Amino acid sequence: MKKHLILSQLALCVGVALIGISAQAADEKGSAQAGQSKVSLCIGCHAIPDYRADYPLVYKVPMIGGQNAAYIVSALSAYKKGERKHPTMRAIAGSLSDQDMADIGEYYAAQTPSSPKNPLK
Repeated sequence: MKKHLILSQLALCVGVALIGISAQAADEKGSAQAGQSKVSLCIGCHAIPDYRADYPLVYKVPMIGGQNAAYIVSALSAYKKGERKHPTMRAIAGSLSDQDMADIGEYYAAQTPSSPKNPLK
């Protein structure tokens, strides 16, 4: 019973910590306009239809135009922390601030099929 109580308390502490981290990232309000000047490295891979990166494994690079901003921020944060594994994405995400990630997320979320230079095509 005591072990169960300790595990429950540990799970509660972890949950509270994760909520705090998510709330901190959610505090950043992104700007699609500001993001436009921050995606030059992104479009080199994410704007090429059917592009595949080949180091260290072969990855089909997703087209991220029109993707949900919160998802993009979450993915970039996970790369930055090393929770998602891809050496190039980890290096790029590691150079971004929370504000940069929020701006990039809003930029890609604002893309539509008729957007100029749409990374969705």
